[in-house]
Amino acid sequence: MTIKAIILDIDGTLLNNEKGISPRTRDSLISAQEKGVKLILASGRPTTGMMKYAEILEMKKHHGLLVSYNGARVVDCQTYKILFDEAMSVEAGKAVLEHLKKFDVIPMIDKDDYMYVNDVFNNEIVWKGQSINIIEYESRGGSYKLCEKDDLADFLDYKLNKILTAADPTYLSENYKDIMAPFEDKLSCMFTADFYFEFTAKGIDKAKALDSVLLPMGISSEETIAFGDGHNDISMVDYAGIGVAMENAVDDLKKIADRITLSNNEDGIAHVLDELI
Repeated sequence: MTIKAIILDIDGTLLNNEKGISPRTRDSLISAQEKGVKLILASGRPTTGMMKYAEILEMKKHHGLLVSYNGARVVDCQTYKILFDEAMSVEAGKAVLEHLKKFDVIPMIDKDDYMYVNDVFNNEIVWKGQSINIIEYESRGGSYKLCEKDDLADFLDYKLNKILTAADPTYLSENYKDIMAPFEDKLSCMFTADFYFEFTAKGIDKAKALDSVLLPMGISSEETIAFGDGHNDISMVDYAGIGVAMENAVDDLKKIADRITLSNNEDGIAHVLDELI
């Protein structure tokens, strides 16, 4: 088959555990673009948190795409034109933020250059025995300035592409059903890591966003290859003609993938692309 597009998750897939792109993976992806293959980054990250990787991979030069907020927005790297955008209503966002007050979680929302939180000092979660300053991590990753708001629900007066919540993994696994219960039939609710739980508009996922923009470009799902590692990658790996799970991927993704490659620390992406392209 002819591969016309490569779709990549970022964290745990494109990036190694040091949060970098290895030279071999970078060279493999640039080479594929030079052969006319479109490169697409698809992540739960905000668009601003994806730009530096697009620059490293020369995606502006080759008209790549950024699928951000787990599929709620798609941006053209060359023109910065928004090709797809589907946000939850103000009313839905307010209801989620009000409901989250009942739980020991850290909600985060964004607008333009800012990320809004309740308390920049109440920001630590414990993951694999390590304490993580999650607000600093997210704000740096998204290139945001930070702003505190005592009541996020009361503050919100605009549509949101995503509401991100963070908490200790054990707490989230024990409480996520109650967290999502009022919105299960109204919004898309999902884990994006064992310490992240997110809300987007109903029906939003990476596959829907991809299908909305690729078909008008003359690229069918059968002509794509997608790489991922997390639960929020299941839709796009299932969507692609060749769906690839990283060796470090969650078991649910491995079960539906067409093949499993090496881990994100072992150039798993390049290992497959060098064979197919």
